[in-house]
Amino acid sequence: MPFEKKITVKLSDDAHRRIDEEPDQKFYKIPRFVTHIDAGAIDAVTEIYKKHIPINADVLDLMSSWVSHYPEDVKYQRIVGLGMNSRELARNKQLAEWFVHDLNMQPELPFKANEFDACTICVSFDYLIHPITVLKEIGRVLKKNGVLIITYSNRVFETKATTAWLSLSEHDRKYLIRTYLQESGVFTDIDFLDCSPVTGDPLYAIIASAT
Repeated sequence: MPFEKKITVKLSDDAHRRIDEEPDQKFYKIPRFVTHIDAGAIDAVTEIYKKHIPINADVLDLMSSWVSHYPEDVKYQRIVGLGMNSRELARNKQLAEWFVHDLNMQPELPFKANEFDACTICVSFDYLIHPITVLKEIGRVLKKNGVLIITYSNRVFETKATTAWLSLSEHDRKYLIRTYLQESGVFTDIDFLDCSPVTGDPLYAIIASAT
């Protein structure tokens, strides 16, 4: 589904400030063994991954936790998780490897160039305070034409989400993500999908290819 409008979001000076500016390590210190979207939205995420991530791909699960929602019936070469809580990551059975890494403190990724075929960010993009830098890093670690899948809903920890995210409606946040992707200069074929179930939590996806 194409974007219906050619909108670029103008970012204010405080676009990436948050209500809670304390270090994220403090907020994420206690593990949360819960899902942040409901079962219908989780199924939608899984279907997106099944359709858009190649079989036998090396996959980077960015901003990962104790569940990743990848399809169980698809074989990937490996899935590497990068997240904030070691206990959550250790519980994630889909991860072959995992690293604790705070992207808001260190947006550079600890991986070599052209290492992954796909990267996913599931309902967490709204917490990034250096989104363009992180996207450039994703472009660096993805192989040419590697796929980036960003999914989001209307569920959010408001105190940790950025001002830019909270200032927009859930229907306009896709333009914010597209603006970041365009500003990063390392993605093309940016597309939007509304995969919301008939009832329950909405689920949207932005899909792009690395240049």
